Amino acid sequence: MNSKQVGDETEAAALRTLISNGYNVSIPFGDNDAYDLVVDNGDRLLRVQCKTAWQNKSETIRFNTHSQTTRDGEYHEITYVDSVDAFLVRYPETGTLYWIGVDEATSQKMELRFSADIDHPAINWAEEYEFDGSIPSE
Repeated sequence: MNSKQVGDETEAAALRTLISNGYNVSIPFGDNDAYDLVVDNGDRLLRVQCKTAWQNKSETIRFNTHSQTTRDGEYHEITYVDSVDAFLVRYPETGTLYWIGVDEATSQKMELRFSADIDHPAINWAEEYEFDGSIPSE
């Protein structure tokens, strides 16, 4: 599959999970918005960017927290700060979804760790971000 197909699968999985857990979800028209979905959590509308994670090391997965585009032959990277409220990340190997608030995400790329020999405040534990179908309160 090409990267567009992989992204479509991630969006479809996110959409299915959100709807099956009772959320109203809207899809922006076109591909020009920074967010892929708009989720109504009952209190407000949340702009959600769907991302696909890949295995970085045996104990970590990683996903991009920026968009990459080429415009007029020049490469551009743009972060999602002020453009989205959260990332909904799918790891295709397990089908697991992770909900990460944009304020919790690191810049450029973010790693989620499954295990480590030490516990350090800088470690982003995957289990803490697992999406159980309920959007975390802020």
